Amino acid sequence: MMIKSQNISLHDSLIQGKDNIVSDMGTEKVMLSVHNGKYYNLGEVGGRIWDLLVTPVTVQQIVSTLMTEYNVEQSECEQRVVSFLEHLLEEEIIQFNG
Repeated sequence: MMIKSQNISLHDSLIQGKDNIVSDMGTEKVMLSVHNGKYYNLGEVGGRIWDLLVTPVTVQQIVSTLMTEYNVEQSECEQRVVSFLEHLLEEEIIQFNG
């Protein structure tokens, strides 16, 4: 069952959902969601975000980490991270913590 699109703020805390099988494919990560039977290519940056979600983390913490690791402006980083996370949330791959 798909959940309605939810807006994620920089202060929200998120964590990986259960029942996902993730493999490294070179510099990228691919995932199988056992829950919905779909495959996802998270890419390099998406894979890094996935790694950060292993424990509860705020969106702002993810953005700050990526800004130190990649040459990206804050506004663009925030926009892309929120969009990516909202997609994962819609697919029920991640969940709000708390």
